[in-house]
Amino acid sequence: MSADTQHSSQFALLRQRRFAPFFWTQFLGAGNDNLFKFAFTVLVTYQLQVSWLPGEMAGLVIGALFILPFLLFSATSGQLADKHDKATLIRGLKLLEVAVMVLAAWGFHAQQVPLLLACIFLMGLQSAVFGPVKYAYLPQHLNERELTGGNGMVEMGTFVAILLGNVAGGLLIAIPEVGARWVAWSCIGLALLGWLASLKVPASPSTDPALVINWNPVSETWRNLKLASESKSVFRSILGISWMWFVGAVFLSQFPAFAKDVLHGDEQVASLLLVVFSVGIATGSLLCETLSRRHVEIGLVPVGAIGMSVFAVDLYFASRGLGGGAAYTLAGFVERAAHWRVMIDLALLAFSAGIYSVPMYALIQLRSPASHRARIIAANNILNALFMIASAVLGGALLQLGLTIPQVFLAVGLLNVVVGFYIFLLVPEYLLRFVALIASRCIYRFKVRGDEHIPVQGAAILVANHVSFVDAILLMAASPRPIVFIMDHRIFRIPVLGWLFKLAKAIPIASQKDDPATYERAFAEAERVLRDGDLLCIFPEGAITRDGTLQEFKGGIMKILEQQPVPVVPVALQNLWGSFFSRIEQGTAMVRPFRRGLFSRVGLVAGAAVAPENVSPAGLRERVEQLLAA
Repeated sequence: MSADTQHSSQFALLRQRRFAPFFWTQFLGAGNDNLFKFAFTVLVTYQLQVSWLPGEMAGLVIGALFILPFLLFSATSGQLADKHDKATLIRGLKLLEVAVMVLAAWGFHAQQVPLLLACIFLMGLQSAVFGPVKYAYLPQHLNERELTGGNGMVEMGTFVAILLGNVAGGLLIAIPEVGARWVAWSCIGLALLGWLASLKVPASPSTDPALVINWNPVSETWRNLKLASESKSVFRSILGISWMWFVGAVFLSQFPAFAKDVLHGDEQVASLLLVVFSVGIATGSLLCETLSRRHVEIGLVPVGAIGMSVFAVDLYFASRGLGGGAAYTLAGFVERAAHWRVMIDLALLAFSAGIYSVPMYALIQLRSPASHRARIIAANNILNALFMIASAVLGGALLQLGLTIPQVFLAVGLLNVVVGFYIFLLVPEYLLRFVALIASRCIYRFKVRGDEHIPVQGAAILVANHVSFVDAILLMAASPRPIVFIMDHRIFRIPVLGWLFKLAKAIPIASQKDDPATYERAFAEAERVLRDGDLLCIFPEGAITRDGTLQEFKGGIMKILEQQPVPVVPVALQNLWGSFFSRIEQGTAMVRPFRRGLFSRVGLVAGAAVAPENVSPAGLRERVEQLLAA
């Protein structure tokens, strides 16, 4: 793959066959799902009077029925995606969509609610099988630098399709007398266009052709969950994504009733809320590539979680005291200033959800073994389904207990604070990357060069000059994957920084003379890290420089390489000397916060890896010195 391809904008993927047909296939499918679902929801909320399906419960029931197949069939779907060519599966699924939409067309024409509910279930089945195929397809065709952008494009496309599908569904079903027929023909047309797009999807060979399909959904679901739980960061990311869908399902399912009963708007107002929400999440998803600098940056996840809670809570306050009376038309609704606060809250909540979810999807794809990646994504879909069904049950229960829809939104926003805090404690990497993100974007103007030399897979050692107390944090910000640091044991006594380094599982080291046990334990831990295939970073000077010059490199790295001969990547931290966190003024640090002002320029340059047999302390020092001058 050429360098130009690797570093081009995420939008350039739309001009490439490895991505564009797949993108339009999933875009048209998502649009069709949502045109169908939203038109059906509006039909039973505003037009049909069905005694056994009251309007305020229609969104919850339809949403739960669509999600149920994800719970029942995702385990089998993951096996099919790992065993078979994904392009072949995609084309077969699009033909199934055409058949279901023909059946749904008759349901709309005859206004047969039970038949339409059956079609909702069948579309859920089609989507459940498509899910593992979709997310396992991307890492087969995109590299690490493209994965965040590619996921952002898919998420953007999905929610723009949701937007267009919901708007079209709401507008078409509202047409007097002929609305249902227009919906029916539109669903068939979109299904046929999606099938035509799927014919151009390139081959995506099986990653495990010898896999024997286990058709027992219960035992296979359990096996998939066990596969996913083998990596803590992957499994906890799956839990985080599932929670995001829990929150999203509560909001999306309640929009028709929220528009009608709280905002006192007509069908077009309900559509407007979905427009605002979809544009927000699409924008957040697209911006992930820029904010992450084309790496998988999970430091964005806490940013998104904070935003989701803040704006969900404010939505509750924005929704109080809105007067009733005659139902607002779209024009009348947007004329009221109070309604703009509601729309801004929805947009920013959705924007935060986009920033929250895309890095976690990319992390799951990047860190899942290719041989059973689709089954791990199936596990993600299973848990997503459980969480969304739980959201429907909880939402319905809260409404039955007498809570208003804004109060339900408030409860979910507050619960998001608790869940987010719990997830970040379970996976400290999210919090650490968040701190690194803040340091590199809000405290410094941090420029990274040569980061392509930092390997995205396999064991390696980074060696860097030691200029300040935040060197490790900036290295974290520059690396596409976690780094384990060997650090002077005294740094762990510093308030806040010491706690962060303990959270990062940094390895304390002391001199052999001062503490032989800590010295030997550090090298044993370093060997374990490299044996596990992870990144290790050491500061061969042994201490933070006191005069800004590069000190002599000590020989500890040679002892590590004797046990684990791995590539060594030289790294230079530039322009940190004289900053708040470096030693200056009688050897002290952190005494004058604005000594260099805010957003001072600092940098990191990584050089080409050195083979272990060519490593020497003096040679590494010379390479780092050359990088400092670059």
